[in-house]
Amino acid sequence: MRRSNRGFTLLEVLIALAILAGAVTTLVVTFNHHLSLVLRNRETTAALLLGRAKLEDPGFITSQASEGTFAPEFPAMSWKREQTESSFPGMKRYLLTISWQSGREALTLVSYDRK
Repeated sequence: MRRSNRGFTLLEVLIALAILAGAVTTLVVTFNHHLSLVLRNRETTAALLLGRAKLEDPGFITSQASEGTFAPEFPAMSWKREQTESSFPGMKRYLLTISWQSGREALTLVSYDRK
């Protein structure tokens, strides 16, 4: 009897498919993880830029409003200003907290101004 050596056995094909399935699963999980990191970094960067713009607004410190949102561009992000005494004489300390995702994520910026 002569045996033909053409093609792969069923066992070889199954092993190759198992290796391929493991590699594809790893790639999908890694890709999803990195997508979530990109989204989080994008939100944090937007909050940081909005907060810096708010702190640089000339009327921010003298404004009566101590909280609000960044609507209409970013209605899901809100801000809150707190004034505290500074450890530096003759200075006031302002805390600006930007929150998003219904308060689950937050970023706080600090600014100082003369009394």
